[in-house]
Amino acid sequence: MRIDKFLSNMGFGSRKDVKVLLKSKAVEVNGEVVRDAKQHVDEVADLITVAGEKVDYAEFIYLMMNKPPGVISATEDKYDQTVIDMLGDEERHFEPFPVGRLDKDTEGLLLLTNDGKLAHELLSPKKHVAKTYYARIDGVVTEADGEAFRNGVILDDGYQTKEAFLRILKSGVESEIELTITEGKFHQVKRMFESVGKTVVYLKRLSMGSLELDPDLELGEYRYLTEEELIGLKEKK
Repeated sequence: MRIDKFLSNMGFGSRKDVKVLLKSKAVEVNGEVVRDAKQHVDEVADLITVAGEKVDYAEFIYLMMNKPPGVISATEDKYDQTVIDMLGDEERHFEPFPVGRLDKDTEGLLLLTNDGKLAHELLSPKKHVAKTYYARIDGVVTEADGEAFRNGVILDDGYQTKEAFLRILKSGVESEIELTITEGKFHQVKRMFESVGKTVVYLKRLSMGSLELDPDLELGEYRYLTEEELIGLKEKK
């Protein structure tokens, strides 16, 4: 790979920006200053530094975001802010995309990556990747609802949902629950509760597969996945 392409891919700006960086003698490969933008490097084997700092090659990016309400789970939108708009230049450079989607008014865990293979594995209906949500419900949620969800309910389009697991945290005029599903139909959690005569008034995703939302992430914040989280996600898809 050419050194200018490598540095551009690693977030050091455009090819033009990188040429300026090279001319400043700030770039070294295996201890030797490199000024020629066309010089080829081995991005894995060579020691590449910029201003004395080692630059590690990364092909993929994996981010956990606590998605706020009002933001679209998409890479671009003409009218609304997207989750990609919330990223910094360094992250956007990798061209990540959201894995699956959360409704505009839904909060919580969202994985963003440019690893298409992992995204496909996590979203494949054949993999039955579990997703757990916290919700507040307008209406008294009962054990009968839990049984209905375990058996599969019929949605408004005639589709019967797969087995889902309901945990009632608080039952009352406004109930609080956690629901785990293994599929991702459009507005599924909301439509499941509509099928039993109740309305979701607040929804937040807590986990996806082995990946759990970091409680320290405020709404709109994101961070890179830890190595342990990434390994768990790949092993337990």
